[in-house]
Amino acid sequence: MSELQRLKGLLPPEMQSWVFVETAAAVDPPLITLEEIGRDEVEIQVDLDAWDAMALDHRNLLFWHEVGRIQNDTIPRDGWEMAALAIGLGGAIGELWVQDGLLLMMALGLSGFAGYRLYLKNNSEKRLQDAISADERAIDLACRFGYSVPNAYRSLGGALKELVEQTRKKKRRSYYEDRLEALRKSASKARAEMAQQEGSRSSVTSENVYG
Repeated sequence: MSELQRLKGLLPPEMQSWVFVETAAAVDPPLITLEEIGRDEVEIQVDLDAWDAMALDHRNLLFWHEVGRIQNDTIPRDGWEMAALAIGLGGAIGELWVQDGLLLMMALGLSGFAGYRLYLKNNSEKRLQDAISADERAIDLACRFGYSVPNAYRSLGGALKELVEQTRKKKRRSYYEDRLEALRKSASKARAEMAQQEGSRSSVTSENVYG
């Protein structure tokens, strides 16, 4: 079985008909990324040369991170905002010339919406929160595919540490470090919840025995 076929098998059944896994074709591609290829189709693109060098569990969790982004509908869309912004601004200038108030408001509204979308797209805090949310999805998916909760956290943490070590650009490395810190906090919370559940079960067992 090829790696692409193996990854396809890690997709939830409900996504296998419209999410595809392919080798990245770009020059110097990212390790793994998403691309919307149709109205209802998404492609996960993998740089297999760099990908195959990583541990299997690390690959699995990074793949599920991308699946989580699809589930959260945070897929990067190609540049429609810039086109809409240009159309809106051009329309606004044109309507100022002909003095049509309604069309001017519509053009300004389009420009404002496109500008807001561009702000969100380029806002580093928003991108980080989207990534953290996708990491949480990845943990859930790992457990769905048979990982224990501790192993899921351990595998994703190891993958993020590996990315930190491999990344030279300071801003990108900081992005992975922030995700790793958020993952540690999430793992601590999950550990505390599991301990509380174990304590509750122990208490119930004691009551059953001695009650």
